[in-house]
Amino acid sequence: MKIVVLTGAGISAESGISTFRDNNGLWEQHRIEDVATPEAFQRNPKLVHTFYNARREQLDNQAIAPNAAHLALVELEKVLGDDFLLITQNVDDLHQRAGSKNLLAMHGSLRESLCSYCKHKGLVKSPLSTDTVCPACTKKGGMRPNIVWFNEMPYYLEEIYAALASCDIFISIGTSGNVYPAAGFVAIANEAKAHTIELNLEPSNQNSNFAEHHQGPATKLVPQWVEAFMRDRMQLKH
Repeated sequence: MKIVVLTGAGISAESGISTFRDNNGLWEQHRIEDVATPEAFQRNPKLVHTFYNARREQLDNQAIAPNAAHLALVELEKVLGDDFLLITQNVDDLHQRAGSKNLLAMHGSLRESLCSYCKHKGLVKSPLSTDTVCPACTKKGGMRPNIVWFNEMPYYLEEIYAALASCDIFISIGTSGNVYPAAGFVAIANEAKAHTIELNLEPSNQNSNFAEHHQGPATKLVPQWVEAFMRDRMQLKH
């Protein structure tokens, strides 16, 4: 039984992480075009650094911690081992802190930097700025957050498509179904004849493409689903 799980901003929102954008298309009061594109970084790197430094600082707030949904997915992974894959669109580190191991962060990580010149990736130990020097190529001015911005290619797509094409169950949690390629994952899972499930606060744009859907907070729905799956699995063994 192979299970692939996709998570989005909805699972982190219940831990106090601001969701990707509000109804006005703003991301923490900034236009997406001003903080989440390569062009924005070229145009105003100082603003982009200020924005992501603040978001990184938020992760250090002791009140921000993995919630019941993150922890339930860890329990599911412990049972399934390599038959479980977690794909997240989130750039926070809550899944990692919860203990998820088989994890692909397709949009990068707030905790990492990326050199625009030599593509070196590393952990961010202090706030980034236009004065930050790359430890690999020693150039200044090219260090940016290792975040996949709009108009950039997400990470791990080859592995993700292969997993979707061979999974038995695909679960989408807390994602709007607006942003591709992730919004198209359910179609690939359907082609593979997988059972598709959406667990979301409200129906996503892809809701009708799922065989099963449940509305409610992730902290309630995910532990419930995992518990039911474990129970059914135990009954099958007996």
